[in-house]
Amino acid sequence: MRTSAGLLLYRTGSDGIEVLLVHMGGPFWAKKDAAGWSIPKGEYESGEDPHDAATREFTEELGAPPPPPAGDDPDLDLGTLKQSSSKLVTVFARSGNFDADSISSNLIEIQWPPRSGRTIVIPEVDRAQWCDLGSAAVKLVKGQVPFLDRLVARLS
Repeated sequence: MRTSAGLLLYRTGSDGIEVLLVHMGGPFWAKKDAAGWSIPKGEYESGEDPHDAATREFTEELGAPPPPPAGDDPDLDLGTLKQSSSKLVTVFARSGNFDADSISSNLIEIQWPPRSGRTIVIPEVDRAQWCDLGSAAVKLVKGQVPFLDRLVARLS
């Protein structure tokens, strides 16, 4: 079973809680906005600490490490959800700020068009954006939306 871990950065804005999402790179996602965004995350190997993997993947996808936890506040464990692809995704949440306009994602190689045998190199994510919870629920891929509810519950 494939496993993935992510770090959901959140802050309090003028309209309440905002979360930092990333838009997936490449031609498949280029014109998708609704359900075309993700929590910064990536796969990790058996035996690797999911929290460490979440921090590493944030850094790879955004080009800079996440801000350190505020004061003595530990990251919130939002648990694990099974995605439609059968992948298990574990997410942690951290209060902090990050400049969404200055990301520099790592590059990945994909086959495009699918099953063509041709490969292209793309940024894993092509942009990041702070979103209020309502917008985030529309932008996120459906399998990750429940993490927003879990964040709200943990902060209540």
